[in-house]
Amino acid sequence: MVFDEDLPSQDHPHPVVQAPQPFVHPSVSRLRSFLPSSPLQSANLGHPPGSLTPAGGYSPLSHTSNISRVSTPLRCDGGLTVDGETFKWTSLQIATSQLFGKHQSKAALSLGASKLGTPTVLAVNGLICVGTDTGHIYVFDFKQMLVCMCGNDSASTAGSVSALALSHDHTYVVSGHDSGHVQLFNLKKPHSPVRIIAPASLPLVLSGKQEGHLAGSRIIDVAFVAGRHTAILSADDHGLAFYHNLGKILFVEASDTIRILGNYPHSSPTEDSSPRFRSFRRWRLRNPVLSMAALPPGTAPHPTDAYQLVAMLTPSKLIVVGMRPTPKTWLKYLREGTPDTAASDRCRGNLAWYSSIKASEGKKDEAGESTSPVIAYSWGKLIQIMRVSETKIKQVATSSRSGKKHEIDVGTLVFQNYGKWVAEDAVLALQWLNVNQLVVFTAVNLLVYDVRTADAIEHVPFDAFTLLPRVRNHTNRRDLDSIGDIAHAVRTHKGKVFLLEREQLRVGTLSTWADKILSCVERGDFLKAIEITRAYYTGEAPGNRNGLPDDAEERTAVLRSRLHELMVASARYVFSEDRMTDGTHFSPDGRGVDRTSVFEGLVMTCARACIALSNYDFLFEDLFQYFDNSGISRIYLRQLEAFVLDGTIRSIPPWITQRLVALHDGDGRLDLAERIIWHIEPTCLDINQAIRLCQANHLWDALIYIYTRALHDYVSPIVELLSLIRKSLAFRQRTNTISRTDSNSKHAYRIFPYLINVLSGQAYPSGEALDVDEAHVAMKDIYRFVFNGRSDIWPPQGGSLILTSDDSGTEPTYPYARLLLRFDAESFLHCLDLAFESSFFNVDKESHNISRLWIVTVLSDIISDSSFTPFDVTFVNIFIARNVPKYPQDIIQPPSTLQNILISLASSRDASTREDRQLAAEYLLSAYTPHDSILIMKLFEDAGFHRILQRWHRQERRWPELLQSYLEDSSLGPLDLFMSVDEVLTLSKQGKDMKVPSDVLQKLMRALERLLHGDLHLTAILIDKFAPALHQTALDTIGAADRRKQYEYLVYLLDPQIQVDEEDNILHHRPDLSNIDKSLQRLFVTLQCHFASPDVISTLDRMRDHVDWPAVEQICEENRAYGAVLWAMGQRGLTETALSKAAVFEKQLTFDIVKTLTTPGSNTADVGDHLNSLLEIGRRGTAMCLERSTASGFMGVTLEDIWFQLLSSQLQSIHTISTLRTSGLNDAQDSARTNALSTLRGLVQETFASFVSITSTQAVSFPRIFKRLVDPGLYTGLSSGTSYTEFRTILTSMLESYRTDEDMLVISKHLLSRDVFDTVEEYTKEKVKGWSASHSICKYCHNSLLRPDGDDQTDTRLVISRSAVYHRQCVS
Repeated sequence: MVFDEDLPSQDHPHPVVQAPQPFVHPSVSRLRSFLPSSPLQSANLGHPPGSLTPAGGYSPLSHTSNISRVSTPLRCDGGLTVDGETFKWTSLQIATSQLFGKHQSKAALSLGASKLGTPTVLAVNGLICVGTDTGHIYVFDFKQMLVCMCGNDSASTAGSVSALALSHDHTYVVSGHDSGHVQLFNLKKPHSPVRIIAPASLPLVLSGKQEGHLAGSRIIDVAFVAGRHTAILSADDHGLAFYHNLGKILFVEASDTIRILGNYPHSSPTEDSSPRFRSFRRWRLRNPVLSMAALPPGTAPHPTDAYQLVAMLTPSKLIVVGMRPTPKTWLKYLREGTPDTAASDRCRGNLAWYSSIKASEGKKDEAGESTSPVIAYSWGKLIQIMRVSETKIKQVATSSRSGKKHEIDVGTLVFQNYGKWVAEDAVLALQWLNVNQLVVFTAVNLLVYDVRTADAIEHVPFDAFTLLPRVRNHTNRRDLDSIGDIAHAVRTHKGKVFLLEREQLRVGTLSTWADKILSCVERGDFLKAIEITRAYYTGEAPGNRNGLPDDAEERTAVLRSRLHELMVASARYVFSEDRMTDGTHFSPDGRGVDRTSVFEGLVMTCARACIALSNYDFLFEDLFQYFDNSGISRIYLRQLEAFVLDGTIRSIPPWITQRLVALHDGDGRLDLAERIIWHIEPTCLDINQAIRLCQANHLWDALIYIYTRALHDYVSPIVELLSLIRKSLAFRQRTNTISRTDSNSKHAYRIFPYLINVLSGQAYPSGEALDVDEAHVAMKDIYRFVFNGRSDIWPPQGGSLILTSDDSGTEPTYPYARLLLRFDAESFLHCLDLAFESSFFNVDKESHNISRLWIVTVLSDIISDSSFTPFDVTFVNIFIARNVPKYPQDIIQPPSTLQNILISLASSRDASTREDRQLAAEYLLSAYTPHDSILIMKLFEDAGFHRILQRWHRQERRWPELLQSYLEDSSLGPLDLFMSVDEVLTLSKQGKDMKVPSDVLQKLMRALERLLHGDLHLTAILIDKFAPALHQTALDTIGAADRRKQYEYLVYLLDPQIQVDEEDNILHHRPDLSNIDKSLQRLFVTLQCHFASPDVISTLDRMRDHVDWPAVEQICEENRAYGAVLWAMGQRGLTETALSKAAVFEKQLTFDIVKTLTTPGSNTADVGDHLNSLLEIGRRGTAMCLERSTASGFMGVTLEDIWFQLLSSQLQSIHTISTLRTSGLNDAQDSARTNALSTLRGLVQETFASFVSITSTQAVSFPRIFKRLVDPGLYTGLSSGTSYTEFRTILTSMLESYRTDEDMLVISKHLLSRDVFDTVEEYTKEKVKGWSASHSICKYCHNSLLRPDGDDQTDTRLVISRSAVYHRQCVS
């Protein structure tokens, strides 16, 4: 595609104002019989010859420039793409070096940080706590200083830290371990735990003497309840959750443990009880705890704090328990069915609390000054948000002292779902970033979810494999289970996200709008900063809006101020002297860098910003002055032009408008200057400059725009264009042509789209709607001027007389309307047809006295003059005829006038307008009934108005005339014609037997030639349906000379297969073979033998109930369809006769082959035809013999005789051809002889193979047949017979064929055996390999699967179940 470099860029998306549409002589108008497909096409009628302008119009930006390149990236859909990091990630290097590094700091060593293991779990709440696999806990402050190290050398006995929590006041840490231990540390005395909750034994638990986690249960979650240090929650991987109240009685530790979720196993898993072990396994897998969290204290008090709420999530339900005043389950919310969730995601769940905070104005709930606590939880891909609040209810209580009853207020909790969202993948972790936003981790993405908009506002690619998994021995990156359990490695605190990764500890902060803008400014991309700020101002910016005021007015004020500051700073930077000398203009080759795109981008970016602000002072004053002072105002003007042309900026100061017009005037691009003029508000134009430019350069669109929009003069454009029309008509008269390609005609045709727009209430050329009052004034002025009965003076004050004739001529009546009709009647009437639909004629009629009737009357008076061509008169009559029924209340004409219009429409002999005239006549007849119908009907018949005639004949039930009208209607296609004829013949049936009248049949018979020429098949079906006696007449009409068409005609009648396969039988008729004359059947068989002999047998088989067999056999024999003869005889049971016939046919064909081979100059291709016939006879004979051999109770000759007769005749043909002398044959004849022998020997082999298949019967003896064939004279006394050598050749070939089949079977057997062996071997190898276990310890005893003691007597065998691995001795 070639771009015009002088045209403006279209880099910014804005609504496009429609460009002026060229109007030339229409190829399709509203007065035609076929209507345009869209209103746009009906308003823009065609083009002059050689014009390349599309009828649909063109956009003013249809040619775009690529010279304007903006540095700001835009998405293809017009949205802004914000570059930069969504999160600012920082590695906590000091803490990382101590957690993962090989060398510990002196401070860490002094605190006992040697041999403390590798990190396993993270907790952040005022301090950063990291647990290790040796049972120790690192505690850092936010300056990455190691505060303390919890645990001592004996900490490893408790096992790896699997769960961790920090108290609300940052003084205590509670840890859960893989062994089931729970430890509480005081950060002031971190070396030893202040309290230890040891795991319980199952026998004591089952006896009711103890509560707690079972030994070996891994603690997956721990938490402090409210602000207490001694109230702890814990949950394990066996689905048990406990509340531990670590109190003291008389300075003695007294712990109270309450089970709040889960069930114990029914019995202990003893070493010799495998069934009990299986019961334990079923218990463990039934309902695990996916996540647990206690409601932390908020920054503002809330009534729900008194309940000390705890939330627990299982694969099937969400449970909320209140620990105070007494433990109580407040909520059990069952999981809804999610059929789209994968099986591996059903056990993925997370939850997180957000406690109450001080509410801003307008967001306070019933509790007063604080917000309600919120819990977010996820199952698989589904994330749900639930708000918790308290309500008071009245209850009647009885006083224990007085016994009186009184009402008291009792609090109850209300749980309300107010958000739901489905992620793309399963949620692996979620945390609250702030009160309105959740941070969500999936396997491949990190998302920020805004609960107010219920949508993801940030979407960042993130590899969850980088996070530290709870199970460290997984290394398969593609294994989702290895990265599924990462919630323990993600924590948030005060808007920051902390991640415990495999090799480092990182913290991330969500970038705010100010961060994104500052990032652009820091790297010098001021234009991108302006675009981002504008996007936030208009609400189009993607991502979060953190840091902006929630109030719309405050947010707008902040962004407006920042946007103006950025524009000013950007302009100063771009035009600063320092930037001219810095490195932005340097290139390695020393030629410098073209920075035109920077200046272009500045204009476009600031223009978009000013449009958003609705303040153009900076754009038109400060910025333009920068460009003008630097001498590069052309760049400014070209970029601003794009906004003018798409209608985004309409009001421009006059000094800039002058420069824009002068820019294109100086470049010689007057078309661009014209477009600029009519896209700018008239008040911004320099009227004198614009008019002089337009008149001097024939810029008619711009000139009309100035007249109408600036001067509000709607008649002057018509006056200007009428002068062009006069010149164009004079040119036609002078050259004696009707050419419309001269320059005057090209410009004069603009009068028609101008009339369409203004008379429809639209401005020209933009197509914008005019004000109603102004539109009515414009219409009134135009109608009065165009349809004025005499020449007028314009302008009324100080104007001149507008003439239409030559200086020496006399002005006619209605000069201006008459001139438009002479110029192009169809185009002018098309404009009026559109204008008649305006509401102008229906309102305020008394003020203008302009009506549709007045215009029609004027047109009728004009065409009464004989100076108009019949074409023009015809279109005026079409216009009147089509509008009389549309506006019956306005256009009232006497019957005589309508009669004359109808006669005029029918009297024209212009074939190009026949359908148009017929449609107009139909319109007129819907409102008027002619008084001389016989005359009108005769005129319509002569005019070819068949559609009208058909409707009249149908109403009057004149079936012959209706049929004749359809037959003469050339507009009907073949299918429509046959459907119409079928309908007429069906309607015309009368009498008890429902026969078609004879006069209708006579019409049909005379029309056979046209019907047969249209569609042979449908003609055959039509005649068979209504007049079967005319079949012979139809065949005679086709003529004996065209036997192929006769055959095709009969196929549709006599071949049932064709009838069944025909899916487009629009006449809904199937011929009955019993009704077809026998002579037609015989003719059909004769023709089929000639044109499709291979199909004769299948056709006869389908027609067997209607066939004259002797006649058919004779026809087939005469036409050398020998196979059909034999088949027909076989159907009658004449097997012996058929085989005798076969011998005769084979002898005749063999003679023909010999004759062809021995005749000089003969066509050897005939040998192939004869061989095909021999093959058909031989195979048909074999089929008959096989059928006779399997039949029971046959009479006549023996089976051996019929087989002998078949084989001997075939061998006789071979003998005759093989004994032919080859000395006199040429190469072609010799090749044909060899091919014939090969083909016939193959036929004998096929016959022998069939014969061998039935030799097990006692009636047939292969030895006897063999002897008779080798020596026929042994039984028959004949001395001449087939040579033994020839027979031996045939028999040897048969044996070789059998041997080849045997070899193929052996090879196939060996290949199959090898494939099966390889497949089984591969399956066995894969089965032996096994699969990796999810844990490296025994799931029963929790010891290593590989015993390191080296005891040879230890049983090292393993037992592998579906989901775990055990020692053999543990389950035996």
